[in-house]
Amino acid sequence: MRPLSGLLVVAVEQAVAAPLCTARLAAAGARVIKIERPEGDFARGYDRAAGGDSSYFAWINQGKESVVADFREPRDRALLETLFSRADVVVQNLAPGALERAGFSTATLRARHPRLITCDISGYGEAPELAGKKAYDLLVQAEAGLVAISGGPGEMGRIGVSICDIGAGITAHAAVLEALIARGVSGTGSGVAVSLFDVAAEWMTVPLVHAETGDGAPTRQGLSHPSIAPYGAFATQEGALTVLSVQNEREWVRLCADVLGRSDMARDARYVSNNARVAHRDALEGDMATVIGTMSAADFRQRLSQAGIAFGAISSVADLGQHPALRRHVVRASTGTHLHLPAHPVRSGAPVAGPARVPRLGEHTEAVRREFMGAADAAQSSGK
Repeated sequence: MRPLSGLLVVAVEQAVAAPLCTARLAAAGARVIKIERPEGDFARGYDRAAGGDSSYFAWINQGKESVVADFREPRDRALLETLFSRADVVVQNLAPGALERAGFSTATLRARHPRLITCDISGYGEAPELAGKKAYDLLVQAEAGLVAISGGPGEMGRIGVSICDIGAGITAHAAVLEALIARGVSGTGSGVAVSLFDVAAEWMTVPLVHAETGDGAPTRQGLSHPSIAPYGAFATQEGALTVLSVQNEREWVRLCADVLGRSDMARDARYVSNNARVAHRDALEGDMATVIGTMSAADFRQRLSQAGIAFGAISSVADLGQHPALRRHVVRASTGTHLHLPAHPVRSGAPVAGPARVPRLGEHTEAVRREFMGAADAAQSSGK
């Protein structure tokens, strides 16, 4: 039995953040019923790369049940009322106030059902002046300052994946699990709320401290670390890039002697401490590049390994697909195509279910209506 087997999660969700939260709950054994508009979660249309499904949708909606419901229709509202009354957890990330306007605010749901746990995911939280502001991943990256410190010296850069959405979804997942543990002790549910901006802002703690009480926010460094040196990418003879990281003075001495063959660099007054190396970063990296540029990538990486210096190759996405550490699992697209996606990152002794399926839009509507509302109601909804 998986850890969350027997729990019912009702997900009024779209896009990435909430679906990722409930995908993690589904992976742990919870039954997740996904409520979609008649036109479907708009993430279904992001692309067709996953065997005809959207790559986003296939990733974070596998193993869920899709129910189409219109909040304005009395019979659909009755179904939703019943689902909410039976649920252990309700997760939603509709536009601010949308669920409340439909008569299903999470505060109201918890008042009606004291054991219910609700999770509201928003862009900017509850600040009144931002209530109507739309929040998509890159917009939040920009507003929270992530873009300002990402990229190279000459150009700002977006983080290459939807990091604020992903962070909010994983944070919400942790919050729901904490609420489930608390309910196990008290017997009473609770409400939790997560915003994309709050998550990004917490991640920006170190740059913000530097900006407000230090010597100023870090500047964009490309593939170098703003406060540790050497920590960045270096090109070898054939142009391959390798990132290395020195975390203490012992490693710095070994790097100079055993990798670079330049023990004198460890004694150079400009490089005798991390702060000194950061202050003289251009000279440091120039001296290192001169030596490293004469080596092959294989030789350089072997020396780093033997010296116990942390390093990593700059991999392409195609390289990731061949990486020896990559684990995969099989997912069946809604079209029937088998997809070999990266595996769930948590390894445990829980039994692994068979290949999860990506649900077709509304695939489970009638079955769920029959289960929760009765056969006559299901037949009426399908026009029989």
